[in-house]
Order: sequence, then structure tokens, then C-alpha cells
Amino acid sequence: MIEPPFLSATRAGYDAVAAEYVEYARTDLDRKPLDRAMLAAFADTVTASARGPVVEIGCGYGRVAAHLHSLGVPISGIDLSPKMVELARRTYPDLRFDEGSMTALDLPDGSLGGVVAWYSVIHVPPALLPDVFAEFHRVLASGGDLLLAFQVGDEPLHLTEAFGHAVSLDFHRLSPDRVADLLSGAGFAVTARLLREADETERTPQAVVVARKPAGVG
Repeated sequence: MIEPPFLSATRAGYDAVAAEYVEYARTDLDRKPLDRAMLAAFADTVTASARGPVVEIGCGYGRVAAHLHSLGVPISGIDLSPKMVELARRTYPDLRFDEGSMTALDLPDGSLGGVVAWYSVIHVPPALLPDVFAEFHRVLASGGDLLLAFQVGDEPLHLTEAFGHAVSLDFHRLSPDRVADLLSGAGFAVTARLLREADETERTPQAVVVARKPAGVG
């Protein structure tokens, strides 16, 4: 099976910048109280429901997974980039990290109590988001929760250089309303949205959306 070009380009891009990205993002959550609040609310929800383990898909070097773990969430991570997975395993040796793609998760149907995609769907071409959201729906247990974070806007960003490395990375900005519609189409019920303005390190407004696979849905 031929891999979609966006997956190859995303993997190569993050492999190239992995070490520098760790330093760039290390204190990212420290200065974003609203993001931490959404993560804390998600942690409370999934730990209270106890419907199964949580996986962060597109986990990078694991900082968000580690933050949720510190809040009591039974979490592991999956990332497309072998270099990011290697750094995650080294940085957070008590957590599990595996290579994988959100387009075809190596996870059983209904096996997860929660899915986190923290700024990882931004690299998926919008036309393919319904397939990705359907995959998230497949792996979640009935009543399981999904947490998405993404950049808001209409125009994509294409980078050919990052941290001094040649890359070919596309960042697809999204509309919260459009994401909510796509989630509904995939069988989710949207339960919360956060829209905030860009801070000094960001180019666009940012959004967090929480959705649930309805109880009783297999």
C-alpha cells in the first residue's frame, strides 16, 4: 500500500527537527493557563468515567501525555515520527510510546476511554479529516471522550524551513464550526469548545474541542 505523501512529509519533517522542537516546546504549557484548564477538565472526565486507557495520537516527544499522566490519566502515546518516539521514550521512560499513524491505528475497536490529538490533526489535509475522525470513533469505547486542539483560520501554512532544517510541512488551519460538523458526521457529540486569541508565540487564534462517542454506540 502506497503511503499518502502528507504522511511521508510530516514524518520526515518532524524527524528533522525533533531535537530542536523539544527545546522549543518544553515550557509551552506553562504559559497557557486556558490550555491547561481544558486538559485538566478532560483528565477529570476520563478518570471519573474509567472507560479505559487514553492514547495521545500525534504525541510528539510526549509533553502533553506526561502532563495528563501527572493528573492521573492512564495514558500512552503514538506518533508518526520515529525520532519523536525515541525522544519521548527517553524523556518519559515511565510512559509507553509507539510509532503509528492516525489514519490507520493499530488498536482494537472500542478499546480506549479517551483519545487526545493535541495539534496533530493540523497536518492532515482537510478532505481526509472525516476518515481520521472515523478512526478515532472506532477505537473509542462507548461513552469515550475525544480532545482536539488546532489552529484556527482559513489559509494553510507551508514551511520549507524550520529550526534551520529543510522541511516540507503543511499546517491546515481549521474552523471550530467545521470541525464540530465533521465530528458530528463521524458520530460524535460535541460537548465543549474553547476559542482563544493567539499569544505572542502564535500566528493565529487557537481552538480546543471536546467530543464524546455517545453511550450505547458500539
